[in-house]
Amino acid sequence: MFAVEVYAAVRRYVHLEGNSQRDAARVFGLSRDTISKMCRFSIPPGYTRSKPVAKPKLGTLLPVIDAILEDDRMAPVKQRHTAKRIFERLRDEHGYGGGQTVVKDYVRIARGRQRETFVPLSHPPGHAQVDFGEAIAVIGGVRQKIHFYCMDVPQSDAPFVKAYPRETTEAFLDGHVSAFDFFGGVPLSLLYDNTTIAVAKICGDGKRERTRAFTELQSHYLFRDRFGRPAKGNDTDEIE
Repeated sequence: MFAVEVYAAVRRYVHLEGNSQRDAARVFGLSRDTISKMCRFSIPPGYTRSKPVAKPKLGTLLPVIDAILEDDRMAPVKQRHTAKRIFERLRDEHGYGGGQTVVKDYVRIARGRQRETFVPLSHPPGHAQVDFGEAIAVIGGVRQKIHFYCMDVPQSDAPFVKAYPRETTEAFLDGHVSAFDFFGGVPLSLLYDNTTIAVAKICGDGKRERTRAFTELQSHYLFRDRFGRPAKGNDTDEIE
């Protein structure tokens, strides 16, 4: 007979972490019939408790934990619950008599679900992204590094690319003008990383001080700019 701890580990792996019984059989080295039995019973069949359980199991209190975590999303960081504090509240306010570890496990999984992000499969028209990249090219038989300006329109996956000897303000501005001519118009908004060609300074509140050259370009073509968060190269969150 398997120990209660093995049942708990298997059930946590399947019911809380969302893995399949097939995966559990492989991970724990058990037959699928055994795993299926463990998923049906919270303790080994025939196991006798020394006294009846008088306090609720965690399963009945999962909505309580979810509500606490949801409220925490709107609370200041220093006021949010730790897993230990959630366990204490379940024990003191709801009579929970289980262990602290299973509470911590569920809190970790639930917070992981809150952090999940999804990349949209469709994009509204009229918006584009701008960036510079580097590549090796052969020009006149000479192998050399080039810098290329790229404007991409996610809605249609249409790219515009133009190469320059260096990533300079002049190349940055010329790339925009050439891209607008290529696409036959100006996007409603353009998304950038925090290139120093466009951003002179990032203030403490997240506001950007634009460079003079970029401000003039924007004033002329009247597009709205958007910037990713510093140190988040794949960030597409809009920050004014």
